[in-house]
Amino acid sequence: MSNTLRARVVTALVLLAILLAVLFTQSFIVFAITATVFYAAAAWESFRLFKIKHPIEVAAFWTIAFVFIVFEERFVGAPLLFALCSAIWVVRLFPSLALGLPPLASFGNHLLNAIYAITILGCFVAIAALYRHGALYLFSVMALVWIADIGAYFSGKAFGKHKLAPSISPGKSWEGAIGGWIAVLILAALSTEIPALADTFATHVQVKWNWIGFVLVMSLVVAASIAGDLFESQLKRRAQVKDSSNLLPGHGGVLDRIDALIPVLPLAVLFDSWL
Repeated sequence: MSNTLRARVVTALVLLAILLAVLFTQSFIVFAITATVFYAAAAWESFRLFKIKHPIEVAAFWTIAFVFIVFEERFVGAPLLFALCSAIWVVRLFPSLALGLPPLASFGNHLLNAIYAITILGCFVAIAALYRHGALYLFSVMALVWIADIGAYFSGKAFGKHKLAPSISPGKSWEGAIGGWIAVLILAALSTEIPALADTFATHVQVKWNWIGFVLVMSLVVAASIAGDLFESQLKRRAQVKDSSNLLPGHGGVLDRIDALIPVLPLAVLFDSWL
């Protein structure tokens, strides 16, 4: 095993252990502190990708706002934030995958930076909101994104021929995306038949909206996760860096690990409120 692969595996195991330990302590304070640390890192990495001056100070300001929202539990009444995040992805960030990004030294870049910062904030506030529903419920939403990513990786390796976004991420293919989508549909559908997983996102969707609604929602989740991944790849390509940072050995930065979750989690909270 190469040193890079070994570091990647060790880091992944450590992160998973931390996630599981925090989720199942059932302590909101422990959870909120952990989320704050990861949010601060993700915000700092984002501002660096946009080449914003004094990224640490700016990230600290946003982290204070996050702490106020989460520790005061004001996320309970934050559906407008989640709706705003989803609207930002539909109106501005998703179209940029085709239209491109503004130059770094431009007003458009600063505006886009602020818009993307809102979506990262919304993602982490959504994590807190979903955790309040239950640790298993939060984990069930995140697992959909991970399944889509793993399914896309192996499907792309086996069948990938048609590039999904060659100018942004040459390694991604349509076959991979379809494989990830199928993996999510199959595994999520199977999970609805397991009594122990009755209080999960997929099961709630299926019970409320039947199988047609289930397929539509799961498809939207997969599409959103792909958009989140590609947008961060677009930011890195423009900044001419491989990773958002080196905070996670073998994996890059925090933003590299949560990019696909950024558009998905606020959307999941909106669906949860309708459920």
